[in-house]
Formats: sequence, C-alpha cells, structure tokens
Amino acid sequence: MDADAQGCVASWWAMVVRNLRSFPHSCSTLGRKIASLYHSFTSKPLKERIFPPLMNMLIFFNFFKAPFLVDLKKPELKIPHTVNFYIRVEPGVILGIWHTVPSCRGKDAKGKDCGWYEAALHDGNPIIVYLHGSAEHRAAPHRLELVKVLSDGGFHVLSVDYRGFGDSTGKPTEEGLTSDAICVYEWTKARSGTTPVCLWGHSLGTGVATNAAKVLEEKGFPVDAVILEAPFTNIWIASINYPLLKIYRKLPGFLRTLMDALRKDKIVFPNDENVKCLSSPLLIIHGEDDNTVPLEFGKELYEIAHNAYRNKERVKMVIFPSGFQHNFLCRNPTLLKTVRDFLSKQWA
Repeated sequence: MDADAQGCVASWWAMVVRNLRSFPHSCSTLGRKIASLYHSFTSKPLKERIFPPLMNMLIFFNFFKAPFLVDLKKPELKIPHTVNFYIRVEPGVILGIWHTVPSCRGKDAKGKDCGWYEAALHDGNPIIVYLHGSAEHRAAPHRLELVKVLSDGGFHVLSVDYRGFGDSTGKPTEEGLTSDAICVYEWTKARSGTTPVCLWGHSLGTGVATNAAKVLEEKGFPVDAVILEAPFTNIWIASINYPLLKIYRKLPGFLRTLMDALRKDKIVFPNDENVKCLSSPLLIIHGEDDNTVPLEFGKELYEIAHNAYRNKERVKMVIFPSGFQHNFLCRNPTLLKTVRDFLSKQWA
C-alpha cells in the first residue's frame, strides 16, 4: 500500500475513533436535551397555560353538544307537554330550561304558553329541578327517559342546562354552575306556593346539587329534598378514577399536575364536605355496575352523611342491581316507587 492510501486509511480510522469516543458525550447531551424539554413541559408556566383549561374541558365537557341538530326551543318534538323558557342569572348568563308537567296534566297543557306552565307549578304536584351530568344538554336521550318516568309518576320536572351547556350562555365554572342551580331553585320556590321542590343531581350534577343545597342551608332556607344519583365524594377522587385519566396516573408528576390544575380552576365539588352541613332529606341512589362513578363512592358518601345527620331517618341509600350502569337507573321499574315513597315519608 502506497503512502497516500495509508494516509487515507489512517485519517478514516482516526475519525471513527473520535466519533466512538464522542458517542457517550452525544448520548449525554441528547439525554440532557430530553430532560430539559420534559422539564419545560412540566414547568409551572406551561402547566398553568395548558392543564387548567384542559381539566376544565374534561370535567364539564360542555363543548360536546349532542344530540346534534335538535331545536332546543321546540321541546315538544322530543317530549310531550313540555315548554322551553329562559332565566337570566346574571349579566351575560341566560339559562335554557325545559319544564315538563306531570302526564296527568298533559291534556290541559296542550296549546298552552309559558304563563300557564309557570302557574301550574303550584298545582300541588311535587317539583324536581334536574341537574344533569357533564357533556350533552337537556335533550340527551337518557335524560329524556328519566324525565318521562318522573312525569308519568306525577312530578313536574325542570331540566336545566347550566351556563355554557346547550343554548345557555356563559362559561362553566363550579361557582357559576352553583349559582345557576340556586337561581333556578329560588325562581321555582317563588312560584310553587306550598308545593315542595327537590334538587336532583346526576353524576357531576350531584356536586352542583350539594353545593347549592349548602349555600341555601347557610342562608336559612334548607332545600325541601336532595336526590343524588351516582354521586362521587369529591371531584379529585372522581377525576383520578375517571376512565380517560386512569391510564396516565403512573406518569411522573401527573397526579400533582392534575391537582394543581383543579386547584387553579377552583374545581372541587366537595360532596363529602357538603353533606355534613345539610339537614334536608337526602336520598342517594346508585347502580351496582356503574363503571363511570363506582358504587363505592356512593357508599362512602352515604356513610359520611349518615354519621353527620342528627336525624338519621332523613338519609337513605338505595342500591340498584346490575343492568342499568351509569345513565339508566330510570329503566329500573322500582326507581319511581323508591323516590315517591322516600319523598312522601319526608314531606308527610
């Protein structure tokens, strides 16, 4: 091999050796860059920019306005003897509400306007203010199923879309949803005469119901009754067990980031603390096969309430057998009797 060829080989080999020697350093540099990017992602400023609005979106899910192509101003296309109306809570916040009268008054309701429906609230038939869970709106099929069962059972039902849900204006916050529930309850009480009014919360709505009931209790006007369907203890416990978030729980820093985001958004919905402050009749109903809000949460909440209430007869829990999951306890033929028996006893 001539001198030039040997020189080329020597140069090539020297380059290989240099690259091999620098490989650990390159790996270390790459590692530091990845760590730096991860630190930037989990840094406080970025968390504050991304996670609070993300958690707000996941908790309320109000952007999912299904069922689509429904004219919320025309409830009669979805459910009989029902009228649509609006209540102004505060500047910029107007709530859409459907009022369904008891089926026994269906013939009387034909062709009647909002004034007739409003006057009907003091006809002696009990009234339920229905506070739904996250996502969708007051025309969701499973919600209409429950309203029909209650209407057939002799109840007036006011189905409320909170701010930011359905065609209601405003943006959802825990404080805002609580104000919405209080406003609708007080509006109803002002028109119901001696007819009792019950707050019925489902899922996320249980947090709204107990928040509102606590505020009204502190004002000196306890709610006539509270029904909690598929309740949780508080939103923190509910969130870390939420199916969409469960898979992320083992990621480093995820739980702390989640907690910080909920704290930043002031989202708590503390059912477990609220029930300690109530004196209103309280009925908790839950399904055995509820995979969205597990039965154990409902049981725990019942124990907290039962221990806190002075009058133990005012607190009751009914567990429904498997087959109805999270949204369809209304399909259980004993639900209506359970509710009517409890309220009749408490309101006797």
